[in-house]
Amino acid sequence: MLNQVDFKKKAAGEKAAEYIQDGMVIGLGSGSTMYWMLKALGQKVREGLSIQGIPSSIKTENWAREFGIPLTNFEKVNRLDLAIDGADEVDPHFNLIKGGGGSLLREKIVDQAADHFIVVVDDSKLVDELGAFPLPVEVVSFGWQLVKYRIEQLGCQAELRKRNGEVFVTNNQNYILDCQFNVIKKPEELHHKLKQMLGVVETGLFFNMTDRVIIGKDNEVKIQERS
Repeated sequence: MLNQVDFKKKAAGEKAAEYIQDGMVIGLGSGSTMYWMLKALGQKVREGLSIQGIPSSIKTENWAREFGIPLTNFEKVNRLDLAIDGADEVDPHFNLIKGGGGSLLREKIVDQAADHFIVVVDDSKLVDELGAFPLPVEVVSFGWQLVKYRIEQLGCQAELRKRNGEVFVTNNQNYILDCQFNVIKKPEELHHKLKQMLGVVETGLFFNMTDRVIIGKDNEVKIQERS
């Protein structure tokens, strides 16, 4: 039995699958809402839809194989027709925080390769300003303490991500610092400041990318388009 949040995620994910057309190469994002999109897409493939997907995480790759979705890679293609992905926060300007699941670098590579980018979320992810959710920043493991110190000079508290008492290691063998800014007034400016720091691989700030946001709500699915 699904709880209300899972019901919203399921509705948004299934709606996103409707935008996938025959012959497309699709970027397959990560996260719990994407599970439902992948499950719906798998059903469409079984019904005859011909597509290929590039997953943005090992977990997504495993889901795609479970649901029978054909996969490809960037050795064979250099552009995607469409990418669909989740988000941890979405502001009114379609700026995003992503990386709560730890796949932000691969997600950004996949999402930026797409001609169109759709974000699927439940309505709890909508915010007036980014920053309540700690910003994930992927960093190299060597010297991460120094990178943490430098990031904190920008006005945040940064914590090394751990899971079950062990340091969390990304699919790219890096670490993640979760940076609590509380409010991020200028996402693009902050992103560029962070990327200039030696040891920072990528940030969870996604901007100037999203074309459409599909939002699961209590009794409906709402679609917002970039104006």
